[in-house]
Amino acid sequence: MGEKKKEHYDVVIIGGGPAGLAAAIYCGRAHLDTLLLEKTMMGGLATNTNTIENYPGFPEGITGPELTELFHRQARKFGIKFKMTDVKDVEFRCDSRRIETFRTVYDARVVIIATGGRPRVTRAQNEEKFLYNRGISFCATCDAAASEGKTVMVIGSGDSAIEEGTYLTRFAREVIVSVIHDEPQMDCNETARDAALANPKMSFAWNTIVDSFEGGETLERVNLKNLKSGEVTPYEVDTCFEFIGYEPNTELFLGKVEMSRRNYIITNEAMETGIPGVFACGDVREKNLRQVVTAVSDGAVAGVGAEKYIAESTRFERDILQKEKIGLIYIYSAIDAPSQELLPIMREVESAYGGQVKLSVIDQYRNHSLCEQLGCDVEPMTVFYTVDGEIVETRARCDRKSIIAQLNKLVDDPVDVVESFP
Repeated sequence: MGEKKKEHYDVVIIGGGPAGLAAAIYCGRAHLDTLLLEKTMMGGLATNTNTIENYPGFPEGITGPELTELFHRQARKFGIKFKMTDVKDVEFRCDSRRIETFRTVYDARVVIIATGGRPRVTRAQNEEKFLYNRGISFCATCDAAASEGKTVMVIGSGDSAIEEGTYLTRFAREVIVSVIHDEPQMDCNETARDAALANPKMSFAWNTIVDSFEGGETLERVNLKNLKSGEVTPYEVDTCFEFIGYEPNTELFLGKVEMSRRNYIITNEAMETGIPGVFACGDVREKNLRQVVTAVSDGAVAGVGAEKYIAESTRFERDILQKEKIGLIYIYSAIDAPSQELLPIMREVESAYGGQVKLSVIDQYRNHSLCEQLGCDVEPMTVFYTVDGEIVETRARCDRKSIIAQLNKLVDDPVDVVESFP
């Protein structure tokens, strides 16, 4: 294969689930040239949900495919480009962010990671035949209503399994829980365990794992194997909920961004990963609740963050580190009186040099990414740079005399502090 095609975008979003689509909508509305890459199905895991009844604005409920298609349509309305392809590699550097697919290399000013996650599965026989809409579910909150009056099975005994199983008893006729441990051991907290054991709708198959799943078009039976006796017992069920863990789709980013012990991407509340211009949102990030509504919220925050980062980076390149004059940058806090009082002094200094010096003022709170690029984490601070844009000094001392002394080393026509400032 020859050299790969190269394309440039303001923003590349990796992942087309609710988080990625929400980020795309915000980027599109901001008139950012945006590309979204998705390797399998637009809409992510939400497309496997029969009914979503807890997403605001749909009191009668809506199917996962219907809701995500609305997201997709709205993103297309704002001019987002979509490509169905698998990302092979990424490289995040200060000067550029590169995303490589089979045929193309994309350079982006901002990358938003929204690759989501996947539930852990048992890998028992025939399991793949019944995943999602055919009888095996991974979200009680999403699919509990569809279990009204039915017999369901829950696999797992952690907090999520037992709490979700207890929740299912509000709808189901019977909830059978397969627990790998001896009676009455579970992996959940004691409060959840005691409540489950006391629930008349819940029964427990101790020391068991799934041996196989059986049925026709949909799931009809789960065969559980006893770990001590080896005996396999069939259970007639309408639905099986698996709660044995969740895995983020982050293999591509190992060693590229900071992750938790479970390989979820760590971000702050602004969805920033700690690498300039790289955001993460949705189920791929370390957080407490993973639902469509929280994924959309994350995506909105990431989209706004992308717009702000690009705007500040453009200002940094064209204005802050301009290459026409000697540069003086003053970093201050709008809520700090002493640093505010220095503002007129900075303007006086700029004026005294008769056009030789360019003053740029940065509010540390409003423009924190600019401060990060300059390596400034306190205020007030001053930064001095040459006509070539080379930073020569960053200092916390902001008095008039020391500032002039430094600028006089850089300009062609120095000023006298006494004569210039009577």
